[in-house]
Amino acid sequence: MRVGLEDSLFIRPGKLAESNAQQATGIRRIVEDPGCEVATPGEARGILALKGGDRVDFRGVRPGRRPDGNVAHCTLPVDGGGSLTKAATMRNKIVSPAEAAALIKDGDVLTTSGFVGIGVPDQLLAAIETRFLETGAPRDLGLVFAAGQGDGKERGLNRLGHEGLLKRVIGGHWGLIPKVAALAVAGKIEGWNLPQGCISQLYRDIAAGKPGMLSKVGLETYVDPRQGGGAVNAISTEPQVELMEIRGEEVLFYPSQRLTVALLRGTTADEMGNVTMEREALTIDNLAQAMAVKNAGGVVIVQVERVARARTLPAREVHIPGILVDAVVVSRPEHHVQTYGTAFSQGFTNRMRTPAGEIPPMALDARKVIARRCAFELPVNGVVNLGIGMPEGVAYVAAEEGLLDHLTLTAEPGVIGGQPASGLDFGAAVNTDAVIPQNNQFDFYDGGGLDMTCLGLAQADLHGNVNVSRFGTRLAGAGGFINISQNARAVVFAGTFTAKGLDVAISDDGVEIRREGAQRKFLRDVEQITFSGARAARRGQTVLYVTERCVFELTPDGLKLVEIAPGIDLEKDILGWMEVPPILDEISVMDARLYRAQEMKLRTDLLHLDLPDRIALDPANDRLFLNFEKMRVRSTEEVDRVGRLVAETCAAHGRKVDVMVNYDGFQIDETLEADWARMVDALMAQHYRTVTRYSGSAFMRMKLGQVFPEARTHIYESKDRARAFLDGT
Repeated sequence: MRVGLEDSLFIRPGKLAESNAQQATGIRRIVEDPGCEVATPGEARGILALKGGDRVDFRGVRPGRRPDGNVAHCTLPVDGGGSLTKAATMRNKIVSPAEAAALIKDGDVLTTSGFVGIGVPDQLLAAIETRFLETGAPRDLGLVFAAGQGDGKERGLNRLGHEGLLKRVIGGHWGLIPKVAALAVAGKIEGWNLPQGCISQLYRDIAAGKPGMLSKVGLETYVDPRQGGGAVNAISTEPQVELMEIRGEEVLFYPSQRLTVALLRGTTADEMGNVTMEREALTIDNLAQAMAVKNAGGVVIVQVERVARARTLPAREVHIPGILVDAVVVSRPEHHVQTYGTAFSQGFTNRMRTPAGEIPPMALDARKVIARRCAFELPVNGVVNLGIGMPEGVAYVAAEEGLLDHLTLTAEPGVIGGQPASGLDFGAAVNTDAVIPQNNQFDFYDGGGLDMTCLGLAQADLHGNVNVSRFGTRLAGAGGFINISQNARAVVFAGTFTAKGLDVAISDDGVEIRREGAQRKFLRDVEQITFSGARAARRGQTVLYVTERCVFELTPDGLKLVEIAPGIDLEKDILGWMEVPPILDEISVMDARLYRAQEMKLRTDLLHLDLPDRIALDPANDRLFLNFEKMRVRSTEEVDRVGRLVAETCAAHGRKVDVMVNYDGFQIDETLEADWARMVDALMAQHYRTVTRYSGSAFMRMKLGQVFPEARTHIYESKDRARAFLDGT
């Protein structure tokens, strides 16, 4: 039988021994409450009214009630054998915070909603903390959560960070809950750090009664049982992840958790417990968590701002049906802010669109330089995820450069489109296309839906591994990092080159290191593998590591330095601060626009708005000049557009032409090289007479020779030599 608030009996202290409620069918929780009056003795001696004074009629027993109760009729008659049977449930589920906290028993396993400060049931968490500090109960609780829920100080799950209150915690992101993390690192509680997306998806499988969830997420990271299985400390010995093989492929099995209490949050509840979320910035996993706990016979408690009359809420607006809800608590405003950064913004509800230009541009500093360089990788018409911290700046740069209409930004709690917010507003967004449940967003991510992600960079090593989850005694947690980084087509890691005290000056001349950071970030080996470079290289992922002074890329042989900022000394400012040198070959200079205050006009580059200007015809000499310098081609549509514009120019001329092509700084995705070659072959067959190509890069000349093997002798290192070849033909 499902057990909820209506299955609980509240009796006056000292009367528990006289009660036969423990033998009552459907009665699970016996709670001593000094506000209860004793019922007249009878066949069921000591049985009293339900929470809040709701009247309960028993055969042979006068109803007990609380003097301040709000009566809502509920009948639990005695059956023929003298036991109580549940015949009806409470209709008014509104209780006080203290009454809700009293429903939690020693050893219960809690699951809580929230993402940073969005959707966190702070009123409920505060009531539990208060009860524990005053009475020492409840004790030895379990806790399962997906996203980090806290402000890094006192709020959110930090309220549960008391020794004795918690016994066992499984969570995705720990950096915002240092009080709980400290207990885990010190070995005072059992703790596991698992991927946020896997926990989020696991709620659904728990609700469906499944034994657990299979996923490739976490393989070859610290979550893999071969690397510790996500355990935070030595006392956390019970496996929470198992390595399996299915049809010849390795997968990880995440077993279902036993959940007994859900602490959730919405905006409006009616008296039946139906909950809407119209003023919340996210819906997160509330529905899945409520189902998981209810189907396991647990108690679902929802914090809201306000209460409506029963059955007056629009059905399509209800996110948590009343059949899943046992109790509703109306919160004080200070415990129900929309985010920890913003008490309330209508824009974050996405029930209106905010005016353009409302979000100010970033100041030009190292953070903006990094965000700008990452923005060069944004895929036009692609789907992008931006992580917390340094990557948040990419959204601001995209807005400054007029790119938001040409790509779809997303965030893992369920935001699709629009402009994601940052800081303690992270997870919210304005002007979105949709806001979906977090578990569905991770389905999309895990299935390969992301064209690119930009994530934080705390430590990297010569193998291309990245650590963002554990640094000595500091437990940050992975959050959604593993789900996202393992499955996006392209990954850009963003962070300063060193940490702790770094001071740089940005000017038109580039970067000046005024004071170096005390902490190295590019190591021989990272402390913990949150991202596996070897796995990514094996799977052919495109991976960049972007800092304010240089850019690395992942190769099958490890980390390779590919760009350096103007003003930076290779030996002193880069190699001198790396424990192991990277692969060194040709190194380009980072784009000078990154370091200038004015807009970069990145929209022109990414949309190839200047493509017609790159095609120049000298009709008198039957010569065509194609300037592909610093041009990047990332789709078959772009290949086709180049071919079409060149063909139109040549067709209008009416005669075949000699062609000179500048490939300096040209980039094309390897998967498109064959398409590019076919496009050029078609132009040669119809419009070209002689072709010469040039690039100052030996690597590019080698690549051109591979793509156009018949033209290897006509690929030069300078414009003058290429022109001389044409002049001599």
